[in-house]
Amino acid sequence: MAPVTIYTKGYCPYCHAAKDLLKKKGAAFEDIDVTTDREGQAAMTKRAGGRTTVPQIFIGDTHVGGCDDLYALDAAGKLDPLLAA
Repeated sequence: MAPVTIYTKGYCPYCHAAKDLLKKKGAAFEDIDVTTDREGQAAMTKRAGGRTTVPQIFIGDTHVGGCDDLYALDAAGKLDPLLAA
């Protein structure tokens, strides 16, 4: 399975929803909480091409985007192959 990284904030409902879907898929992921981590937030923004919202999700080297993007991938049948890569 491809490594999954998700940048989150503790109070974010979209972060929780994205993590719930990843758990449902059986995907292990690294959760990087940037709630009070300015350096982590800056690293996330740089890695995400300037996007500052959370969650920001990466599967392998692929930037998936946010929660809606993750659910759209799943609805299109493209999430499972990406996770399996």
